[in-house]
Amino acid sequence: MFNEDFETFKTLWVQQGDEISLEYSGTFALKGDLVRYGKQTMLGLIRDGMSALSRYFLNNFQDGVRQDAVDLISGRYTIKRGCSSPTVHNGFDSITYLPVASALLIGGLTVTTVTLNQGRSMQNVLPSILCAGVTAGVMAVVKTNGRLFCSRPRLCGLL
Repeated sequence: MFNEDFETFKTLWVQQGDEISLEYSGTFALKGDLVRYGKQTMLGLIRDGMSALSRYFLNNFQDGVRQDAVDLISGRYTIKRGCSSPTVHNGFDSITYLPVASALLIGGLTVTTVTLNQGRSMQNVLPSILCAGVTAGVMAVVKTNGRLFCSRPRLCGLL
């Protein structure tokens, strides 16, 4: 009797943790299999890894709007009449530039690798150097302006 009740309790505990985590972070709770089964499983490790990657993406590129909504609903931000909206874009939207920068980086690295593997003649080395230079330039721009690629709260800013 106690064993069945405890198993039911563990299942409910894990499901509750998943629901809270989904609302808070957008992914399932980490280490759920540890609570369910008392040990870490390979499937649990894979699921935790995927959740961690998803959380990284969501936290850096999607959650600014979510935090603005929480600030507005909780009363942390109050609307002031006659003031301009802090959510007006300044011409740079991370969602539009991030895929372009990522595609340029991946494409540049791929083309550089492919052209270098074709041989060491001047016809192959010159495009490789050109692609490597463009890729390094894009990487420098992304590294310099990295904070602009993140989705940050616009109403109250960061604490």
